[in-house]
Amino acid sequence: MSEQSVPPLNWLRAFEASARLLSFTKAAQELNMSQSAVSQQMRSLESYLGQVLFLRGPRVLKLTEVGRNYLPVVQQALAGLSRGTRALSNKNKKKSLTIQCNLAFSMFWLAPRLQSFQHQNPWITVRILSELWPPMATEENADVEIRFGYRLEDKLGVQRLFNDTCFPVCSPDILEAVQTDWTLFDLYDCSGMQGDWEAWFAGTGKHPQDDKPINYASTFGVSLSMAMYGAGLSMANETFSQALIDRGLLARPFEESIPMPESHYLIHNHDRPESEATRIFKAWLETQTKASWTKT
Repeated sequence: MSEQSVPPLNWLRAFEASARLLSFTKAAQELNMSQSAVSQQMRSLESYLGQVLFLRGPRVLKLTEVGRNYLPVVQQALAGLSRGTRALSNKNKKKSLTIQCNLAFSMFWLAPRLQSFQHQNPWITVRILSELWPPMATEENADVEIRFGYRLEDKLGVQRLFNDTCFPVCSPDILEAVQTDWTLFDLYDCSGMQGDWEAWFAGTGKHPQDDKPINYASTFGVSLSMAMYGAGLSMANETFSQALIDRGLLARPFEESIPMPESHYLIHNHDRPESEATRIFKAWLETQTKASWTKT
């Protein structure tokens, strides 16, 4: 037997049933097979393993020590296979929800709130598909997509979720020093944003030292982490940073903010029928994002 090979699955299922029931006949009934077929599969399995698994008597079937040790191994393997299959199966579509969103949104906005959603809807199983870069299309298996972009309502006719602002943030550990002279600190931003440091300088009249370089990261997950660890100031948006500010992980050294041109948009996957779980999530999402539009 190869060290990397495993016996055929039908042999393992027959062994698990026979060992659990201690009867080839009962195992055959459970598996909808003939008794002789189960008995033959067990002999094939024993030959494959080079080990005797059963002690066979005229009216009794017992496990050998090898068989007793092998049974929980097989049961755990079959249970893991069953769990993995259920996770991919369409049988629980109404109870599952697949959300597609970028990595920063899943980390900084969705994760702090998802516990509340699942507490209200414990019967819904959530699966999150996260990308580093904005996708060009909704994943086939996604029920809904939350996509980051600029004026997508004009291009795709989708729902804008946030009326967002952007502003600098830093670690609370350096807040006092930043407020004393922020121009001494390094600046960080997420690349490709219209609501960036240059826009904030123009909108607020604040300016750094001449030729002050701005360091860029490809995701807010990195640029905001630089601020949290005290590396300097990072340009942030309210959607991603507010939960971190509330928890005392970030601080706002200035009151000034500017409108953020980009936003997140809710995109419906019209190739999938809308399930009850999807409808509930959309209603919850609307409630959670409403505050963004009512703030002064």
